[in-house]
Amino acid sequence: MFHQLSAAAKIVLFETHGVAVARTAPIVVAERVTDVIGVVVLIVVGSLGFSGGLVWAALGSGAVLTILVVVSSKRLSHGLIALVETGPGPLKRIGPKLLEAYDSLATLVRPSNLVVPTILSIGAWSLECTALWVILRGLGQATRPGLATFFYATSTLAGALLPVPGGLGVTEASLQGQLQELGHVTPAASTAAMILVRFATLWFAVLVGFVSLSALKRRYPSLLGGRKGPVL
Repeated sequence: MFHQLSAAAKIVLFETHGVAVARTAPIVVAERVTDVIGVVVLIVVGSLGFSGGLVWAALGSGAVLTILVVVSSKRLSHGLIALVETGPGPLKRIGPKLLEAYDSLATLVRPSNLVVPTILSIGAWSLECTALWVILRGLGQATRPGLATFFYATSTLAGALLPVPGGLGVTEASLQGQLQELGHVTPAASTAAMILVRFATLWFAVLVGFVSLSALKRRYPSLLGGRKGPVL
């Protein structure tokens, strides 16, 4: 889920308050780590009693463990950063910034520092899963809450694993396909549910972001006005 919105947030903080990108990047990464953990937990919960559901949970858990192992190992992380520095010119220049960012990230993703953010993430994502279940109920579909949670969480994870802003296209296709093939929801209802839940979650958040950015631009007229922020 490392997409344009995260990059914009870092640039906004740099341009409005002078916060270095090397300091904010680890926060964004750590927030995404807790997001993935929260979604994986919901996949496990939703897959209880659902044949084949634990395969997704295992894949997601493996991805989370890999991230945590890399971050927790200074030797491994520095080795990967050293490989980056052997690349073309632009990659060499970001090496020192990656080292600075790593020191902050290693602190943020310590198990003791992940507990509360992960609990908040699970709560937030469970509300989005509940939104799908409520929409399906409104459309006359008798989909169980656990299945709705599994469908939404796995579709979100699928969209997050690909470099597409907001999982556009991937999340929608996965959600609609699962609703029809595994949830036995009618094509018309699955399409309507997919569109409504994405409007209620993704596009509502985008709208809030545009309103907030407009307010910020009034306070900071030069914000994102063609200025190139620092690059990690």
